[in-house]
Amino acid sequence: MATGQIRKALSGFYYVYDDGQVIQTRGRGVFRKRGITPLVGDFVTYEVEGNNDGIIMEIEERKNELVRPPISNVDQAILVFSVKEPNFNTILLDRFLVVLESFHVQPVILLTKMDLLEEDEIAAIQSYQKQYEAIGYDVMTTFKDDSSLLDKITPLLANRTTVLAGQSGVGKSTLLNTLMPELDLKTGIISEHLGRGKHTTRHVELIEVAGGLVADTPGFSSFDFDTIEKEELTGCFPEIQRTSEACKFRGCLHVKEPKCAVKAAVESGEIEASRYEHYLQFLQEIIDRKPRY
Repeated sequence: MATGQIRKALSGFYYVYDDGQVIQTRGRGVFRKRGITPLVGDFVTYEVEGNNDGIIMEIEERKNELVRPPISNVDQAILVFSVKEPNFNTILLDRFLVVLESFHVQPVILLTKMDLLEEDEIAAIQSYQKQYEAIGYDVMTTFKDDSSLLDKITPLLANRTTVLAGQSGVGKSTLLNTLMPELDLKTGIISEHLGRGKHTTRHVELIEVAGGLVADTPGFSSFDFDTIEKEELTGCFPEIQRTSEACKFRGCLHVKEPKCAVKAAVESGEIEASRYEHYLQFLQEIIDRKPRY
């Protein structure tokens, strides 16, 4: 049997890359019985049947797997957020960051459309940039016809599997077109009424870019917290996680507990109040979540 990696999934077929060749495969029937779905990014063992057709026999253990988009073994995600049209949305950004942290995917924040900002708005975005960099995130900015964009992005891609994520209409397809002009992906047109873009990609595919793999994925507007328990949320906010080690009570949720180091850090300004407010909002969302059966 041969081994390879699923690089594309479309209409029930899985396209496995193996040493320069792409084999069209289907999953074994037993996968369906076990409730297992092969994912783009999976490393698999397959058997060839006929001319360039195969059956996936086994799926190697995954490092991680995302639900939306459905992809596995992701190293990092470039979160593409526009600063205008649609406007920069910190609570949505924090939702993305939390879910990526829960899956141990390294986030990189890319702020687009800087050329649309007025002078006072630029100062506000720079303040946000410093805030997220202080937490430990890489933050980059770009603008229309940015000739330095390739130099900023390509060093991050080598030997990694990268997902592009963010609101629709913020420039994900534009970024992929910059990285690989031959793709000629359709770019979304912003709806002035809705404030968001139309979805422009319809399947998941890993594309070789700059010595790594980049996922071209369907657009989506947010992650949810279905797989995160309330006790795990602290670990998804790096600055809260670091500070929580000084809390008096183990398992402190940083809400009403006495001698909570996190609440003290918020009061002193060491932790941004807005991030803590988002933490509390997400915590309540998890607590209110309907139980899974």
